[in-house]
Formats: sequence, structure tokens, C-alpha cells
Amino acid sequence: MEFSAQQIAAMLGGTIEGDSNAKVNTVAKIEEGHPGALSFLANPLYTQFIYECNSSVVLVNNDFHPEKAVKATLIRVANAYEAFAMLLAQYDKIKRTRVGIEGPHHIGKNSTYGENIYLGAFAAIGNNVKLGNNVQIHAHSSIGDNCVVGDNTVIYAGVKVYDSCKIGANCMIHAGVVVGGDGFGFSPNQNNNYQKVPQIGNVVIEDFVEIGANSAIDRATMGSTIIRKGVKLDNLVQIAHNVEIGENTVIAGQTGVAGSTKIGKNCMIGGQVGIVGHLTIANGVKIAAQSGIGHNILEENAIYQGSPAFDIGDYKRSYVMFRNLPALAGRISDLEKASAKQG
Repeated sequence: MEFSAQQIAAMLGGTIEGDSNAKVNTVAKIEEGHPGALSFLANPLYTQFIYECNSSVVLVNNDFHPEKAVKATLIRVANAYEAFAMLLAQYDKIKRTRVGIEGPHHIGKNSTYGENIYLGAFAAIGNNVKLGNNVQIHAHSSIGDNCVVGDNTVIYAGVKVYDSCKIGANCMIHAGVVVGGDGFGFSPNQNNNYQKVPQIGNVVIEDFVEIGANSAIDRATMGSTIIRKGVKLDNLVQIAHNVEIGENTVIAGQTGVAGSTKIGKNCMIGGQVGIVGHLTIANGVKIAAQSGIGHNILEENAIYQGSPAFDIGDYKRSYVMFRNLPALAGRISDLEKASAKQG
């Protein structure tokens, strides 16, 4: 896919200095520029590279004043970083967009779909499913009976969505995700065997949610496991039955949230965090990587670290003591020996 400097400037509302017909078909860092590439300069620390840059087109801020000749065609914009990010988003959207129905595939009884749908090879759609406009279901993915998928949602290869789950609009579900698998519900009987507790609820994923590869979101025992609007989950995240995650919360990879825990809005949870079940996490809470959460966090915007986790300020002060424990133990031993001699 190729664009001219003139086309790019028109999209960004920028002004061109140089060859308006310069063509680009890829992007590159300004220090690694080459012919046919588009780069940008936003950080003054990288200004030195623009004079030797071989990229065909470079985005710069309006207030950039070169100290010597620049080989590349320049496009001046209000904010080069934001403009470059916008271009990447548009390019990514164009690259990802697919339309059409490949074979073989299966669409069950009474299922409907909107305009510009994409079904990859071996995609399976169950009965009574509703797919919105511009939905993409990639190869080897399956959508169970009675599911709903909103407009503009993309479901990548190998995703499994179990029966009766609801996925909102403008979501992105990456490869290998399982939505609506049974929660980990077992009841011990009198013979010390574990009897499965039927999981008859579902999963509700609201709009603008992104779920990373190989994550699992379990269906509720009863009711719904709920992922609210704007949530972003990294790869390999486990969300157990009846969990609710508030709007615009982000969770990094290899984190596990046990059943029936409620996480508030705008939280940030680092990688490899473990959260036990039936807890409440307040809005705006930040939890550092590898922390273990075993109690409610009811203070909004609190920051926690450690396992078991506690306030990050207390953790840092305690950590100083942790590191000094061997020295302190040695001093105590020396004092005990000295005291014994005096005695």
C-alpha cells in the first residue's frame, strides 16, 4: 500500500516542504530511515538524525527549524507524534479490514449478520446468533448458540465463544481467547470427591474492550461475568466466574482474578498479580506486578505492592529493612556474644 506526501498531508491537515509526490509504503524510526519510508521527529533529542535520514517523508512539528539541509520531504503538523500515531491507526485499520465469507464455514439456524461481514475458513456460527455490521470472525473461530457480537468487532483465529455470551461493539478479541468456559466450581461430597457445580450464567463484554491472546474469561455460575466498557486485558489473563471489571481498567499479562471479585473503574493492574475471590477493589487503584491481593482495597486511587500486598509507601520503607535483615541479625548476634562475655 503506497501513499504520496500530498495524500498524507491532506489526511493530517499539514503543509509540505519538498516533493509533494514523494511516495511511502512503510514506516521507520528516524534513525533507521530508508527510501520509501515515513518517519517522524517529535523529540528534540533525535534532531541530529533528520539531517542524515533517508526516509522519503518525515513528519515534523510546525515549530521545527532545520539548521541545515534535509533530504526528506517534510510535512509540518501541530504535533508530529500524535499525527504519526493517527496515521498508524488508519494504516492498521486498512490492513486489518477484511470482507467476505470464505469456505468451508458453518452458520446455524436463525442466525443473522449485518453488512460487510468477514467469516474466515472453518469459522463456525451457532444457532440464533446475531452478528453486527463489519464484524470479522477469523479462521477456526467458533461462536456458540444465542450469542451476540456488536458492530465493528474483530475476533481473531482460534477464539472460542461459548453459548449465550454477549460481546459489544468495537471490540478486539485476539487469537486463542476463550470466552464463557465453565467457571472453576466444584463441591466436595461425603466421599471426598468433587462434584461439578453447573455454570449456567454467561459473559457480557461491553464496547471498546480488547482481550489479549490466550486469555480466558469464565462464565458466571449464575448471572454474568462482566467486562465493562473500555477494559484492556493483556495476553494470558484469567478472569474467573462472576468477576466484574470496571470501565477503562487495564490488566497486564499472567494476572489471575478469582471468582466474584469486583474491580472498579480506571484501575491499573501489573503482570503476574493474583487477586483472591469475593473482594472489592476501589476505583483508580494501582497494583504493582507480582503482588498478591488477599483483602479488600476500599481506598480510591491507592497504590499497592508486595505479596501479601500493602500500601506502596509502607512497602518501600519495609523493603529497606528487608534488605538489612542479615546485617541486623549479625549485629544482634554480636551484641548477644558481648553480653554473654560480660555476664
